[in-house]
Amino acid sequence: MSDSPETAAAPAVPVPAAQALVDKAKQKLAWAFWMLCTMEMWERLAYYGMRVVVGIYIAQADEPGGLHFTQAEKGTIFAWWAIFQSVLPCFTGGFSDRYGYKNTIVFAVTLKVVGYVLMATQRSYAGFFLGAMILATGTAQFKPGIQGSLAQSLGKGNSSKGWGIFYWLVNVGAMLGPPLAGMLRKLSWDGVFYGCAGIVALNYLMLFTYKEVASGDAGKDSLLTVFWVTLKNFFEPRLLVFLLILSGFWMMMYQLWDLHPNFIADWVDSSSVAATLPIPAAWTKETERGVQVLQENLLNLNAALIVLFVIPMSIFVARLRSLTAMLIGTAVATGGIIVSGLTANGWILLCGIVLFSAGEMLTGPKKLEYMGLIAPPGKKALYLGYVNIPVGIGQGIGAKISGWYYGSYGEKAVLAQRYLAEHTDYLSRDGRPAWDGHVATLTQTLGVERPEAYAALREELGQDGASVTRLLWDTYAPYQVWYLFAGVGVASLIGLVLYSQRAKRWGTLNQ
Repeated sequence: MSDSPETAAAPAVPVPAAQALVDKAKQKLAWAFWMLCTMEMWERLAYYGMRVVVGIYIAQADEPGGLHFTQAEKGTIFAWWAIFQSVLPCFTGGFSDRYGYKNTIVFAVTLKVVGYVLMATQRSYAGFFLGAMILATGTAQFKPGIQGSLAQSLGKGNSSKGWGIFYWLVNVGAMLGPPLAGMLRKLSWDGVFYGCAGIVALNYLMLFTYKEVASGDAGKDSLLTVFWVTLKNFFEPRLLVFLLILSGFWMMMYQLWDLHPNFIADWVDSSSVAATLPIPAAWTKETERGVQVLQENLLNLNAALIVLFVIPMSIFVARLRSLTAMLIGTAVATGGIIVSGLTANGWILLCGIVLFSAGEMLTGPKKLEYMGLIAPPGKKALYLGYVNIPVGIGQGIGAKISGWYYGSYGEKAVLAQRYLAEHTDYLSRDGRPAWDGHVATLTQTLGVERPEAYAALREELGQDGASVTRLLWDTYAPYQVWYLFAGVGVASLIGLVLYSQRAKRWGTLNQ
């Protein structure tokens, strides 16, 4: 029997070739994916530009125009900020699946703009705290809307590449933010927050550039049902253990933004870095210890490295189990914290940031990929909302600990007060009673406020800034504050090893 004209004109495509075409089509990244990544880039540019300098604005004792709150007060703000920003997505993620991603993004952008404006205008503790919490709530709503849309746009064939590109564009924003914020704060501190509000508002326009991505949710559940499903899924024991283990990693990691800015401003001597590298003058600051690279630009090496290497790294580790990649990343990042936290040398600090960044490149994208792959259909944003729980727990607890610990045993202004009380005749000469040994009473006992303490000690000793800083470093060893966080990183590493071995028996969790 001869072939029909239709058959002769269009011979059948071999099954393997047809499957290859289907697989290739599935691996392409849709237009919506690129627009969503761009939106996240704008949001992160604003957020990290502000975040890497806001600790200086809140608590650095010698910062002109700053709020001059205590390190403990800064820790409280950061802790609640973390709780709002990272725990709320557990619930807002389910609402994003239910009520649509674009609707939640509009609401989120509005909250973020209001939060930035309040932070620019309020100088009281209560007013600034309120602004930070509104900003955090907006971020909590923004994350599931964007990440849920992305998860629905990706499949197993392109998820590693897709999340790697997403993480790359996030860090393009994170890399551009600090230099921009550094220039704005030289003009005025309120300009930093107004500038961030304007940048994040660009996402109103971005919403018109792509079609809504369907969540896969049936759209029939009530608010109470969504809330119940969120709680029910969260308390799945194996998922809960995984999230708790990652909490330690993020407790350690977030010290890069919570503690390191003040630590670098107080202790790290980057004058040789400024003299050796072709660093723009706008990225430096003249201090009593010479020309120093602004701390936000030193820390910006983290984002720059991720921009350069996260995509090659994602391709290189694409065949690794997500858990294996996170295990290696945690080990490398812990080494980076140890190197960068125990030094006052700018070059060694940069070496530590290189290690830390390599660990983050392995751990950050893979945690998103892991949660996206194990999430049930229609629950992508919900599970990716759970990803933020370890960040909230880790950053919140870490901020409270580091705020109190550094404010008591590591801040240069406080240690300058201690040195005046313990190693000079300042008190007896002034006719004041002996210090009782409690940090909280130093200012009252000495009659010297934190912002003036370092200058008072320099005048008392008759030494230059570099010499006084070295004296305080050698006397009080402020780098010891990093021992705790390095220990937390090691504990997380051990926990992840045990979890990874057990997950091999759990089927869908063995990704």
